[in-house]
Amino acid sequence: MEQLSFRPVTPPEAVLARYEICHTRDLEEARQVGEKIFCANRLCSIDGRGSVDARVYYRRFGGIGIGRMSYGGAVTITPGVLDTFALIQMPIYGEERIEQGQKSVLSNSRMGTVINAHTPILINHAPNTEKLIIRVDRSLIERHCQQMLGRTLRSNIEFESSLPLDTEAGARWLRMVGWVYDSLSLDDELSPLLTAQMEAGLVNLLLTNHPHSYSSELCSDGPSLAPAFVKRVERYIEDHAHEPISIVDMAEHAGVSSRSLFTGFRRYRNTSPMLYLKEVRLRHVNEELQRLCPGSDTVTAVAFRWGFSHLGHFTTDYKRRFGESPSETLAR
Repeated sequence: MEQLSFRPVTPPEAVLARYEICHTRDLEEARQVGEKIFCANRLCSIDGRGSVDARVYYRRFGGIGIGRMSYGGAVTITPGVLDTFALIQMPIYGEERIEQGQKSVLSNSRMGTVINAHTPILINHAPNTEKLIIRVDRSLIERHCQQMLGRTLRSNIEFESSLPLDTEAGARWLRMVGWVYDSLSLDDELSPLLTAQMEAGLVNLLLTNHPHSYSSELCSDGPSLAPAFVKRVERYIEDHAHEPISIVDMAEHAGVSSRSLFTGFRRYRNTSPMLYLKEVRLRHVNEELQRLCPGSDTVTAVAFRWGFSHLGHFTTDYKRRFGESPSETLAR
């Protein structure tokens, strides 16, 4: 049987062996483990007997979880929408067919998959298939992409669903994956510095090595050439987004005219200063709603606190940006 060209020091059968969280022949127990790691899901045995031989090994570090898993037999998995993370899957051997939106990918030792947040999927898992999984928090991916671009994002990051593993880019990715799996399989204790290094390495390589909706902009030199006054205003907005600031305030802080400010943002950031301010405030609302417990505060109160007085427009902008309503974020 063809096997993934995965070359860590650790043999495939020993990857994360000390971190087994499930070994069961009960279909419902396997489903519940998937729900704890990922999200609510429906798990069905294709042969109809309702039995599996599921093994799951899993370990988290920072905003990333890595694992190795198999179901033994043929099953279909229908997850709920992945709200808060992207999921990378790479079969060690065997295969899966991933139905994601209108796209279908046959995932095997030569082809992994990247499942985006907010996209409904269906996974057909063939018998005798075992795969590596990497769960990456959406907020972590967005934060690194924003740092690379030098601005907030105006829409969700959408990765290409197919992840070729038998290409030069695939080889680079597998070298990184091999290092991370080795480290987490062999070392029980990881220093904060190593954890941060692995986290940043995986996410930055994913953003620069695999196509997504911001790839062309990341490859452009435009944002890095922005004049100092644009970057100065961006820092000012970040520091004062909770205050009632205007174009005049921004221009005075930067020491340029309002016209120059508009021209600089349009040319180097493809937006306006006030739209940039709105995106920063939306991000702060999203972060605050995620921290709150339902009943402790209201969406209206948080929105007003960040300068959104028209709740209808605010809800529309929020849903466009995050793919769900603010009330859904608070409830989750």
